[in-house]
Amino acid sequence: MDIKSLGHVVVRVRDLARSEAFYRDVLGLPVCTHLKMDDMNMAFFSLGNHHDFAISESSEMGDEAQSGLDHVAFKIGDDLEDLVRAKRELDGLGIKNEPIDHDVTKSLYFADPDGNGIELYVDTSDAWREDPNRLVSTLEPLDI
Repeated sequence: MDIKSLGHVVVRVRDLARSEAFYRDVLGLPVCTHLKMDDMNMAFFSLGNHHDFAISESSEMGDEAQSGLDHVAFKIGDDLEDLVRAKRELDGLGIKNEPIDHDVTKSLYFADPDGNGIELYVDTSDAWREDPNRLVSTLEPLDI
């Protein structure tokens, strides 16, 4: 693998509004967009990248569910071919992975040996700069 940079971290939280207020008001992280789905709500924060940090609240997270790390993302390039090469490498190692199209990024999701979520991604558009909602406009399987 050729990791270019740490892309972002996503943390699971129990109360999105409470956590968003903490990260925004206490730590000063600027909110760039939100994602609201039937089973998940997210807030995305940006320090100049499309998102550097995000929090995710799942409707399935009852009081017993664990908050904490959802996944860590690593940027591996700006070209879909970089992602195709990474997928071939993961497949060759027998590591199950899920390719996802996020519109402005294309990603591979998988787990490390301890079950921690990992995302490898390539940036494919900077349209998020003009419309931050493009960050959350697509969540589709990617055929690579």
